[in-house]
Amino acid sequence: MKSLLWKEYQKEVPDDKYFFVRSCIRQTFFPGAESSLLRLLREELKLNIFEDSRHTTCTGIGYHTDVVPFETTMTVVARQLALMTDAGYRNLLVSCVTSFGIYLEMVEVWHHHPEMLERTREALWKATRREFEIPEFIVHTSDLVYHFREEFASRAPYRLVNKESGKPLRVVDHVGCHYAKIFPDRGFGGAEFPSVLSGLVETFGGENVDYPERRHCCGFGFRHYLLQENRGYSVSNSRVKFESMEPYAPDLIVTNCPGCNMFLDRWQYTLAEMNGKTYDADGRGIPVLTHEELTALMMGYDPWKLGLQMHQVQLEPLLDKIGVVYEPGKKYNLLSGPVKGPELPEVLKVIP
Repeated sequence: MKSLLWKEYQKEVPDDKYFFVRSCIRQTFFPGAESSLLRLLREELKLNIFEDSRHTTCTGIGYHTDVVPFETTMTVVARQLALMTDAGYRNLLVSCVTSFGIYLEMVEVWHHHPEMLERTREALWKATRREFEIPEFIVHTSDLVYHFREEFASRAPYRLVNKESGKPLRVVDHVGCHYAKIFPDRGFGGAEFPSVLSGLVETFGGENVDYPERRHCCGFGFRHYLLQENRGYSVSNSRVKFESMEPYAPDLIVTNCPGCNMFLDRWQYTLAEMNGKTYDADGRGIPVLTHEELTALMMGYDPWKLGLQMHQVQLEPLLDKIGVVYEPGKKYNLLSGPVKGPELPEVLKVIP
């Protein structure tokens, strides 16, 4: 009976041939994540992943802050789908969970209101002389990584295990709200049991840590952060999560949303400066990784080429626990040569 019920929480994911749309903020905050994802999919799995440099933002942040009208967002999404259609693809692979929610919402609206679909087709044609087809599958990148998790783990030289004690690392998962809560039936595990990250952690040998505020918002909230006078709401939401997970002493937080990853990483620095407190035992903060970064790290990719030095909470303690081989002196090397690292914070301990 349990196995039959669990089938209702699964998601069909095609094995190949995707049109890939990037994330605006993932490219900005953690630029190594998407390039590593493409390497994992194209080079390790030999998948057909196509992207068009002409694709644009989905308008997600502008849409959710009431800056971009609904009809405009529909037309922008239609243009993205027109590029997919022209390229001969029917599976859409989405990097950002906000974009994931946007695409699902537009398709859902068109399904229930075909007159709006026709209006969108007309607007797109007038603006660009393009036509589009609705995707057969809309898949988030964490869906695809989860789908191939066993294959990645079978090739990975590293595990989420402490090399000294042999014990599994304790991992907190944070699933983006726009992945699991807007259209619960379109993700693995739904809103009640989202497994897209916990399943990945288990496959790599880690221990999933449950805690009271596991499904609480990361604190982004769009309006709460974009308006400076509202940022107290944002940081206080993140603080609730950190205080809730602190007694469980996690070694790592893993996310599938670029905004969540940024806020859970950088608000730790902010709270340390504000309150003189970190939420770990050593004063270094709790490392935060995206699903792409975690998978690529387990697969043996160079941490600095992954861009892990871009994180506010330093990753070296985690790398040392796992036994990852890295060169400390190349942390801030660019193609043009080494550069000076950032200024050191007053409270949060970092490695220069």
